[in-house]
Amino acid sequence: MALLYAGVKCELREVVLRDKPAEMLEKSPKGTVPVLVLTDGAVIDESLEVMQWALIHHDPDGWLKADDLLPEIIARNDGDFKYHLDRYKYPERYAPETDAVFHRKQAERFVAELDDRLCQHRYLCGEQTSLADVALFPFIRQFAAVEPAWFAATPYGSLRAWLAAWQQSELFSAAMIRYPQWHAGDVQQLLPCNS
Repeated sequence: MALLYAGVKCELREVVLRDKPAEMLEKSPKGTVPVLVLTDGAVIDESLEVMQWALIHHDPDGWLKADDLLPEIIARNDGDFKYHLDRYKYPERYAPETDAVFHRKQAERFVAELDDRLCQHRYLCGEQTSLADVALFPFIRQFAAVEPAWFAATPYGSLRAWLAAWQQSELFSAAMIRYPQWHAGDVQQLLPCNS
């Protein structure tokens, strides 16, 4: 979403993670997405770093200008919250004694804090969109999707409204366009650009 917002023009290579192309693994042996290969050959293969790189190049609405808690919010999301989200979403991938409800409750503490912030402000770091909103949105979307009926009944109305607004946004719709799996020799597919 940050690449689209920033109007970054780049080649898009849709990969299927169970069928990773050798070209991707050559650039980023860890085998996770996203992978952004710059014109100078440098590789960025962490989502947050890709977003920051895009916003440093073009940030028309000041997504990088947020309150001092931005790094803390993102760090907590990427640490504790994601740990519990993974075990809530995929308990079968972890030890047999993994209790999905326990991990949901642990993750829910962070969800409640985000809802409190959104009760005070339109966005996570104030009255305008910030990197925190775009960085956390996919994880909150995953959390809500595990048990949609349960999430709909929670007291987190401000967070649900924030999530719904992002899910209905043009930016999200553009980011979710499905592309065919990339293979070497395919015609170049450029990422759409908003500028």
